[in-house]
Amino acid sequence: MKNFFELIGRYFMLMSKAFSRPEKFSIYRKRILVEMASLGLNSIGIVAIISVFMGAVITIQMALNLQSPFIPKYLIGYATRESMLLEFSSTVVALILAGKVGSNIASEIGTMRITEQIDALEIMGVNSASYLILPKIIATVFFFPFLTIMSMGIGVAGGYVISLLTGAVNPEAYLTGIRYDFKPFYITYSLVKSSVFAFIITSISGFYGYYANGNSLEVGRASTKAVVVSSIVILIFNLILTQIMLT
Repeated sequence: MKNFFELIGRYFMLMSKAFSRPEKFSIYRKRILVEMASLGLNSIGIVAIISVFMGAVITIQMALNLQSPFIPKYLIGYATRESMLLEFSSTVVALILAGKVGSNIASEIGTMRITEQIDALEIMGVNSASYLILPKIIATVFFFPFLTIMSMGIGVAGGYVISLLTGAVNPEAYLTGIRYDFKPFYITYSLVKSSVFAFIITSISGFYGYYANGNSLEVGRASTKAVVVSSIVILIFNLILTQIMLT
């Protein structure tokens, strides 16, 4: 328990250091754009692939489980849309990105730590925590919601494509279900969650990478810890945000 609270304390101390006033905003602006390309644009492919298959699988599963003549077929499209909007495009995609983006951040910063590049930045008078972590946080918090919106559209489209290819549900009924009882607030809810999850992934991964020590094996361990802890915290905050925003 003592180690747990010590870890929490070190995390908040690092975040306070990371969010301190930067020396030159022009440098940070360039780094934010670089991090958006590295952490955001490079994640579009995996998000697109996951989303299209998630939408297709949800549609097939709903079609198999809603075969009662008393249940309208358009509810399959409705259920697919709600599943993508409420959970899959925000939480499941965030868990996938925790593995891809989180391990990338932890290994990058961890390598800089064990090769003493961070120590060199501190000697030159640079706030290393702010310089290395803050641009990543800003980039992911702003870019991940775009990935979430893209995931929603591709997932729903994936369900429509599978309805055309397999005949699991009538395409017209699927489109009717997509339009049925749409609540725009669900999109806002998912975007808020994706921004919070982006901050969790980036800050926790940066924390474990920043405090890595030893050799290259420690960098691997730091990356693993970053992914595991980020995933757990994402699930906890998913429950908290759902309770706050939807009840």
